[in-house]
Amino acid sequence: MFASFMINAWEAATIVAIVAGVVGFFTVLRGAAFAAHSLPNGAFAGAAGAFLIGANTIVGLGVFSLAGAGMIAGLGRRARSDVATALTIVLMLALGDLFLSRTSEYAPEIFALLFGEILGVSTSKLGPTLVLAAVAIVAIAVLYRPLMLSSVSPDVAEARGINPRVMNLAFLIVLALVTTMAVPVVGSLLIFSLLIGPPAAARSFTNRPLVAMGLSVLFALVTVWVAIAVSYETNLPIGFFVGALSAFAYTIGRAWVAWKRASGRRRQGVRDRATLADLGERDPANAAVR
Repeated sequence: MFASFMINAWEAATIVAIVAGVVGFFTVLRGAAFAAHSLPNGAFAGAAGAFLIGANTIVGLGVFSLAGAGMIAGLGRRARSDVATALTIVLMLALGDLFLSRTSEYAPEIFALLFGEILGVSTSKLGPTLVLAAVAIVAIAVLYRPLMLSSVSPDVAEARGINPRVMNLAFLIVLALVTTMAVPVVGSLLIFSLLIGPPAAARSFTNRPLVAMGLSVLFALVTVWVAIAVSYETNLPIGFFVGALSAFAYTIGRAWVAWKRASGRRRQGVRDRATLADLGERDPANAAVR
């Protein structure tokens, strides 16, 4: 499990999980799950186009990720955000179908971009992955306050001079960077799981942003580490374990919320009964009867 050829897998998975946990927190907070699903899947078309012309597939992936982010932000000004996102992914997937139809080979490298090749990550991919991860984290750190305010209270943010459209575009660009970084490692389907499952679970346990972000990173790390270990031992697809563990984490989070609400109602009921009993003790009519 910790053989030399597995070291790259552990390192790459750790980098992706940390970034997914941080960026995923804002993805869930802003209700941008559809965009987080669309950009990785639509960017697949860029890799197919790059393969067709003999260019680096990672470059094609990055170009289409950024183009998709710009298109979602641009169309979102004149249409509902979900409609703009849907139109973007439809166009990008249509282009991907066109590019693939023009080649007689369905390159394993392109196929791997859908499901990832984390157990076969080469040392040459670690450098670009780390650089893009660092850029994404720095961008979130710089944008943290205006991004947080525009996410939880857009009207207040706009009143304070924060342009919500600019913030939306900035966040989508960060999401595009994460897509370019993560898709070659874990695939377009798995990065969506990491961007949504662990952050959504973390938000169920706390309302404090930094604590929730830390829990999101922790849950994402546990998800990929356990998935790699179990996949290695069972020889089953790592994607299954990443998706299942992400869903399980969210289920636990929602169960925790339900338990807290039920406990709160029980405690409130006890307090209400105690208050009524106290008022009864103080009622002069009751005292006269006694």
